[in-house]
Amino acid sequence: MLALFPSRTVAIDLFGFEIHWYGLMYLFAFVLAIVILPNIQRTRNLHLTRDEWLSIVSWGALGVILGGRLGFVFFYEPGFFSDHPLEIVKVWNGGMSSHGGFLGVFLVLAIHCMGRKIPMRSLADVMTVPAAIGLGLGRFGNFINQELYGTPTTLPWGIAIPGMDGSYHPLQIYDMLLSFGIAAACYWHLTHRPHAFGRTFALFLILYGAMRFFLEYLRIQLYPLIDTGVLILTRGQLLTLPLLLIGVLLWKWMKPERTVVPSKSS
Repeated sequence: MLALFPSRTVAIDLFGFEIHWYGLMYLFAFVLAIVILPNIQRTRNLHLTRDEWLSIVSWGALGVILGGRLGFVFFYEPGFFSDHPLEIVKVWNGGMSSHGGFLGVFLVLAIHCMGRKIPMRSLADVMTVPAAIGLGLGRFGNFINQELYGTPTTLPWGIAIPGMDGSYHPLQIYDMLLSFGIAAACYWHLTHRPHAFGRTFALFLILYGAMRFFLEYLRIQLYPLIDTGVLILTRGQLLTLPLLLIGVLLWKWMKPERTVVPSKSS
């Protein structure tokens, strides 16, 4: 039988096959990417067909799922999964890492670009907009599932969590709105800085890295803090620092290309 919204975490139950809200948000994000990318590709001199974009998004989706899952396995729960290796494939039970997803997408698309002779800087730039939207939609899925919420708060927009006393920061909504803001900033940069190849991707890494680093201060920590000898960081902050550093280095390295104006000498 078909059941719509059978529980808080499940959107559709189709003859015992459950489609979770989080997965549905991912699917929506991939569909949006297929719609958006062909319309913004010319900001970076790309002229790919819709079928080519479908292939790129499909490979990117595979990178997100594999990288996100393996990132969670190795970054957060290596002990558990070494004792229960069959649990690794059960992605429907939850457990994804955005940092692992970044790494997975980068590796998959880098290989795809080399095989198809697609300029990686241009592709990375235009992918920032749907990527940021997808991250925001993923956080909305977290909000529906009432997971990854923030620390206790007395602010009027605090949310109640079943089984918990008091109100908590709607950290998922903060993350979602900021991610949509990053998408808007990247789109502005694509359309207003047409010769800054690679810098939109750098901007994305800088903005996402800064957002994730500071939002960690409002996040309930399920894992021990890490003393680096200089700062005490959460695991999420430690994993975010390389993204932020790479973004800053790329911004400095990717100098905008200058167009040459022909002289009018007679």
